[in-house]
Amino acid sequence: SPRVAPRAAPAAPASASAVASTVAAPPTPPPPTPSKKATFAPETVTTVPSSLYTDTPASNMRKVISRRLTESKSTVPHFYTSIEIPLDNILQLRKTLQKDFETKVSVNDFIIKASAMALRDVPELNGTYDAKTQSQRTFSQVDISVAVATPTGLITPIVPSTTSLSLTEISSKVKDLATRARDNKLTPEEYQGGTFCISNLGMFGISEFSAVINPPQGAILAVGGGERKIIPGTFSEVDGSTTKPEIRTIMTARLSADRRVVDEATAALFLGSLKEYLNQPKLLML
Repeated sequence: SPRVAPRAAPAAPASASAVASTVAAPPTPPPPTPSKKATFAPETVTTVPSSLYTDTPASNMRKVISRRLTESKSTVPHFYTSIEIPLDNILQLRKTLQKDFETKVSVNDFIIKASAMALRDVPELNGTYDAKTQSQRTFSQVDISVAVATPTGLITPIVPSTTSLSLTEISSKVKDLATRARDNKLTPEEYQGGTFCISNLGMFGISEFSAVINPPQGAILAVGGGERKIIPGTFSEVDGSTTKPEIRTIMTARLSADRRVVDEATAALFLGSLKEYLNQPKLLML
């Protein structure tokens, strides 16, 4: 009979290691590169020919103002409250002082004194917020800073112990500080610090505005000029009595306050007290 060739034994399956050795390993991914911070080119005027504008380097004072107020608006939670205050009694008292006593005091002097007395009555406004210790700090002495415009920028010299000064003393102090501020002759101690600030643009014809808080102070009062307005008459539902309309000089005062230092109700108390003192200016002479 014919011989049948024996079948070859089946090949043994390849081991896992052998299979793995024949497959190419995936390439190792490159190490991640550190992300670069986005950089922004400074804004430049590209639509206007350079012959039509002039770039002036900022003064040292302007650089400080820019840095501090940018920090204030970006880190201090501002809120604003406004009030209208009649000035007629103050204007009448000024005339009396000048005529009978040859004493000249400005409306701004009355505002500074009234603000100091209102801060005495509502001391929470006479304070600051310490971010490091997460605490509110209230000062026992009222030192009001008064904004003064100079050729190089705005500066805020301080009237120390304002509550203890008379109207004439405040007037003399402010005139001296303002003159030396414009001549750049103030010492650092005379404009660094203060517990509250007042900025008055009434003499420039501004009716109202909002001011930026000057850290580390907790509030600033923005004062506009007096305007003649018609005040409507009133009618009492109790006894039927009426009052006639009248024309009065009204000033708008707007308080910018740090919400971490005081709340809206406290700001309202301060403005109410300020209005009361300015409505009865003789109280400021006691």
